[in-house]
Amino acid sequence: MKLLASSPRTTCFALCAAALLLAGGCAGRPEAPILQLSSGSAAAAISSRLNAVLPADVLLLGEQHDAKEHQQIEQQVIADLAGRGLLAAVALEMADTRLSTAALKPSATEQQTRDALKWNDKGWKWEAYGPAVMTAVRAGVPVLGANLPRTELQASMADSTLDVLLPGPALKTQQQSIRIGHCNMLPESQIAPMTRIQIAKDVTMANTLSQAALPGKVVVLLTGSGHADRLLGVPLHLRADLTTKSVLLRAVNAHGDGPKAAFDSIWPTPAVPEVDYCAGLKDQLAPAVKPKPAGAMTPN
Repeated sequence: MKLLASSPRTTCFALCAAALLLAGGCAGRPEAPILQLSSGSAAAAISSRLNAVLPADVLLLGEQHDAKEHQQIEQQVIADLAGRGLLAAVALEMADTRLSTAALKPSATEQQTRDALKWNDKGWKWEAYGPAVMTAVRAGVPVLGANLPRTELQASMADSTLDVLLPGPALKTQQQSIRIGHCNMLPESQIAPMTRIQIAKDVTMANTLSQAALPGKVVVLLTGSGHADRLLGVPLHLRADLTTKSVLLRAVNAHGDGPKAAFDSIWPTPAVPEVDYCAGLKDQLAPAVKPKPAGAMTPN
């Protein structure tokens, strides 16, 4: 049989086609995760604490928002679980539901990550939460917004069906928490609507966690301690088939840690500077006082 010799043009075309196929295959290959493994006594302590609460489908970390060490612990928890191959997703109170980093690669920049989550630095400082978020992104684990969007707050305030989602005593306790949390300065007419917002937030976070759960892995929620409360918050609205563990990150000078049944574990942290938030809230809620015109008489 006579073999036909390939022309230089044909050979060149074939080589180019093969190169394009190889390049396409490389471009479509998922990036390998970039694990940020921690070491030292702090990492060992976190690993030991995690061993005490695992296994769990959902792990809620209830922080004090102004305690820097709490965000550091959150980053260490995420790094530890990712290193074990146990991290399914990280959900955030700090971003709205339906926002996600799932489309990002492990090499994504911080700006790309912030854009994906529509990060609001005025409400939540990126410098505090960025390390935890980026640890998950680097590990190829999705970070999910879990909070109720601001556009839905007004509707939630008027939704009386939210009242029945808590048992009667729990609803009363939640309403009292709203009073105290607002320094007893809210008009009584606002207590029920503000409580409904709290419940709607808990339901929204619970739905995000339930949807993200994977068999044999852990979904972590970063949130305030009130949302992590087993008797009042997110755990009440999670799927019944999910094993849930709730951890309170508690500065040693914090007040009112609540009943022991509210959390599965309490992780003490160093004291934080005392801040009188009620003083600032009083200024916000105080009615504006208009200056009197010069020479005006003061009524008796």
